[in-house]
Amino acid sequence: MTVDELIDRWETAWSGRDADAFEALCASDVHYEDPLTAEPLEGVPELVGHAQELWGGFPDARLQRTGERLSNGRYVAAPCKLLGTHRAPLGGLPATNRFVVVHCVFYCELHRRRLLRVRGFFDLYDAATQLGILPGRGSLGEKALLMLRGFGLRAGRG
Repeated sequence: MTVDELIDRWETAWSGRDADAFEALCASDVHYEDPLTAEPLEGVPELVGHAQELWGGFPDARLQRTGERLSNGRYVAAPCKLLGTHRAPLGGLPATNRFVVVHCVFYCELHRRRLLRVRGFFDLYDAATQLGILPGRGSLGEKALLMLRGFGLRAGRG
């Protein structure tokens, strides 16, 4: 299997909600993390559990390739986007029924033509603004939020 075929099947597994597909794509001790994982996940069962949580909240979730993949045979960077509608509670957040498009890059280490380490990168703040959880960038709401956190406040000059 080529690197492109492996990553195509990775995207298909996520998009098709096919938990069994991860077994054939990943090393048994796969290491996975993304901005939503509190700590790295170890092994296929933990990765599958994470995917099932996403599928529960976003039943129409799918990954789509967005550009050329870069690979040297051992490592691959794969740009894509996650699309889906937040239809059910996820991580304590009630359903917003909003559609999101989140651009991602998966940086992967391969071993024996399987995924050994996978790290997903995406803008969690952007996803939260699309869901209506956080104020949009540059908005008055964002400025107020930053001020409450102590950013942008300066001591008066006397």
